[in-house]
Amino acid sequence: MRITLDSSGLSPLPLDSGLGQEPVAPRRHWLGRLLRGLRAGDGRLVINHALVMDAPATLRLSSPAFTDGARMPRRHAGGGVGDNLSPALTWTGVPAGTAALALVMQDPDAPLPRPATHLLATGIATSRKSFEEGELCPQVGNGLTLGRGLFGRVGYAGPRPVRGHGPHRYVFQLLALEHPLALPELPSLGDLLAALTPQTVLAWGALTGTYERV
Repeated sequence: MRITLDSSGLSPLPLDSGLGQEPVAPRRHWLGRLLRGLRAGDGRLVINHALVMDAPATLRLSSPAFTDGARMPRRHAGGGVGDNLSPALTWTGVPAGTAALALVMQDPDAPLPRPATHLLATGIATSRKSFEEGELCPQVGNGLTLGRGLFGRVGYAGPRPVRGHGPHRYVFQLLALEHPLALPELPSLGDLLAALTPQTVLAWGALTGTYERV
């Protein structure tokens, strides 16, 4: 099963300073307007990778902070915009035979050649069913392997889209793995994808939040 997230139908979000929206700026940023039509697209999301997309989408990933497709509160936005706290997450549906879990957060609406990676966490024990708010930040010692994302940042990096670029989607993708991955100490998304085989991913699930800077 393949998921396709289509940004073409996105409309501007209503202004709400408490739910992922900043106060109205005097005018839209010229750079955001200039780049508005440029977006990485969904094709290179992890869940659309050739070695992931055919696995069943039976994991149910959710957050008490926002519903699927809804705005993320500003506290989860990146530094200088919000508090850069990773949202609380819960999941169900991990299949029998799962040896480890991996979690990736990507922004397919970034004006880049490929979706921006905002979080990479591997080595998640199958006994886990949730993360508390802020638990995926790099200063929290919880036994996870946090990888390198956008600009080499380690751990959770919250939304900081270009002002005036429109709504961005932030896709949390959870993978159930048949075996733990052999990865370097600070893995990149490329390292994770290179370690996959056709039998590695047993199931996946996704949760999408949105954020816009006006």
